[in-house]
Amino acid sequence: MEGVGDMGALDDLTKKAQDFVEENKDTINEALNSEQAEDISDKVLDGIAEAAKKVTPDEHDAKVDDVRDKIDTSIGTEP
Repeated sequence: MEGVGDMGALDDLTKKAQDFVEENKDTINEALNSEQAEDISDKVLDGIAEAAKKVTPDEHDAKVDDVRDKIDTSIGTEP
């Protein structure tokens, strides 16, 4: 049975994760802005965009592409 103690463990894990991110933010930013991240993000975003286009009417394709491009500008090396 889950109890109040489980929340304390979750809070502790959350704090450790936050500390890790804070201590390594420069390394994390470098990784997110790398050529490898660009290649991976392009493949993932292209796949998601294509899947979205298959389930939405064709008139929404341009909007799907716009959203994909806006997300892509925040990951990798290409603006």
